[in-house]
Amino acid sequence: MSENKIKLRRVGIFSPQFEQPVTELIQEWFVPHGIEISPLEDNTGSKDDLDLVLSFGGDGTVLAALSFFPQCPVLAVNFGNVGFLTAGDREELTEMLQSVLDGKYIISERSVLECVHPHGTDYAVNEIVVRGATRLITVELSINEQHIRRVRGDGVIVGTATGSTAYLLAAGSPIVMPELRCMIIAGLNEYDFRSRHLVVTSDSQIRLEISPHTHEKEIYLSADGKEKVPLEIGDEVIIRESERQAKLIFMEKNYFFHNLSSRLSWFRSGE
Repeated sequence: MSENKIKLRRVGIFSPQFEQPVTELIQEWFVPHGIEISPLEDNTGSKDDLDLVLSFGGDGTVLAALSFFPQCPVLAVNFGNVGFLTAGDREELTEMLQSVLDGKYIISERSVLECVHPHGTDYAVNEIVVRGATRLITVELSINEQHIRRVRGDGVIVGTATGSTAYLLAAGSPIVMPELRCMIIAGLNEYDFRSRHLVVTSDSQIRLEISPHTHEKEIYLSADGKEKVPLEIGDEVIIRESERQAKLIFMEKNYFFHNLSSRLSWFRSGE
């Protein structure tokens, strides 16, 4: 986590559905300070000279912004339903904009996974998923070239600490503080009561091999829920921590626990 402040010269606005009043409000706050506003519709516009991206939507929009504009800090405003990755809701927008201008924020630096597969390389902030369409698949799991076990189930998830509040949460994995550098490996609906989720160090290399014991014909890989990449029997997928980092802006140091309490409807002590 970093408290280094950004010198703002050009701010991008990223949203699947642009709302003109919001864009006008952003311009009213930033333009008088000599800061250029650049709408980023359909991932267009120059990426290299952006100092900050404002993301308006849910966690899916945040992940898209982090993918399209790697290494650029993202301030995410929740216009969606859950918003674990967002700094606040739309009702708090003006307060967040003022905090940005005043330099009162922190930058949370998150691990990014690099996934090498037969069709290329993908990156993920939350998770890499390998699964079958309708039937069980069998995957051989190796860590640092050591075969660990055979996973037989709907598939396998390899996620980051950030991803512990995404697909991994639904799969029953522990919730991990997002700045912790680690990788979480979870089988999906495994056909073995002995199966357990694994947490490994960030310098580990994970290899998933689609076993010949698999009878499913439609197998695919997906990074952060993006397009499905087809896999075949015998294909190998190598997952490691990338040199990239995802940078998210928040207004307070305890944002993570605040989000857990509000998004999961946890009650505070005494309530």
